[in-house]
Amino acid sequence: MDDTDGSPDIFVAGECLVDLLPDAPGRLATVEQFHRRAGGAPANVAVRLADLGPAPWFWTRLGDDAFGEFLTETLVSAGLPDRFVRTDPDAKTPVAFVAHDDNADREFSFYRAGTADTRFASGTVPGDALDAVEWVVFGGVCLSTEPARTAMFDLVDRARDRNCTVAFDPNARPELWDGGFPAAFDAACAAADVVKATPADLAAAGIEGPPDALLDAVLDRGPHTAFLTLGDEGAVARATDAAPWGPADASHHGYDIDVVDTTGAGDAFTAGAIRGLADRVELAAALSLGNATAAATTTESGAIDADVDRSVVDRLRGE
Repeated sequence: MDDTDGSPDIFVAGECLVDLLPDAPGRLATVEQFHRRAGGAPANVAVRLADLGPAPWFWTRLGDDAFGEFLTETLVSAGLPDRFVRTDPDAKTPVAFVAHDDNADREFSFYRAGTADTRFASGTVPGDALDAVEWVVFGGVCLSTEPARTAMFDLVDRARDRNCTVAFDPNARPELWDGGFPAAFDAACAAADVVKATPADLAAAGIEGPPDALLDAVLDRGPHTAFLTLGDEGAVARATDAAPWGPADASHHGYDIDVVDTTGAGDAFTAGAIRGLADRVELAAALSLGNATAAATTTESGAIDADVDRSVVDRLRGE
């Protein structure tokens, strides 16, 4: 696909929500003031893809309320087309309260019972939109509820029928699941070509071990490419001979940067790595691009508030 005209070549699907971030480190129970920010893992991925260019399509559902209005304006301001940003007149916009410890690690409390992001409907995305893209990206949060789960798998099935490359980020949030996450994880991996995960994601799916074993465990479930992010230790990746860029192994130590907030860093990694693969770079270069995009994102509070564009990311990479 020729992207020189800026047309979307990637389709991202999933939740967009309001993150309420604390004004100081500490346990959530001790926080007195919060600041409103846009969030939701797929939304973060979509925004960072727009930063790297070209902007993707983003399918999400927001409530017909003030938070939904804020998020719609934020997405449009970030350069995302609003064709698939849908407003649900009968549901609220989801909210997540976030706390940070002194190392910028996060604790979440979600308010999303019956919210708009739980009410995705199968068949919403027309075939012509999928015909026009090469990649479809989805996450794990919307798999925790129906009808959103069925709608996500319907989208993925139709994308695969059109030979799209499918990427999955489990973004495990055990507090949102009443059991069933391991089975949903296995089903999503079986439907995906590329999976990006953390050791914590995999532990929630019942998979533990050193990074090398974790990569193999993901690949054994169906995808041809697996990324594993390791926080301060960087990231590793492995692709089988079924991958266009494989077989290959890669590792990257990450970038030294003054961290303000890690919210959205994993999603930024996903965006950078997928942008690299969509541009047909080698696996090691995609890993570097993912780490640099993630590092740039951590320089401001909030998942999408940092000033990230391709020039910023390329400077970090020494290009």
